[in-house]
Amino acid sequence: MSELNSELYSTIQDLCSKGDQLAESEKYSNALSEYYKAYELLPSPKENWDASTWILAAIGDMNFLMKDYDSGLQNLINAMKCPDAIGNPFIHLRLGQCQFELGNFDKAADEFVRAYAIEGEELFLNEDKKYFKFLKSKIEISKPKKPWWKF
Repeated sequence: MSELNSELYSTIQDLCSKGDQLAESEKYSNALSEYYKAYELLPSPKENWDASTWILAAIGDMNFLMKDYDSGLQNLINAMKCPDAIGNPFIHLRLGQCQFELGNFDKAADEFVRAYAIEGEELFLNEDKKYFKFLKSKIEISKPKKPWWKF
């Protein structure tokens, strides 16, 4: 696969940076607009570009934060078709959260288990406690054992 030309890549990065700044200020709708502008600049087929992974993840994140779980689910599913998305703990977490909020609990559990297996409990610390509580109801989570030399 070829790379995006440097001018286009720079423009996409600038739009995403602007989106990130807006998201940090909790201006999710405005951030979403910047991410969509960046996504539209990607040549077809869009799912072939590395940039599509992080742009769609950002879009799905904004959808989730805006409680638009249907759109979040669709954008995160689309992100999973892009390079290096499978195995990305954040994308699995957000996908699981959208599935959970939509009542798709088996699919939510699958995604939460993937996120947990990759990143551990730390990934869930800044999220609503209900998600980790739900995960604990589905799998056994054991505390790490002390090494023998620390007893």
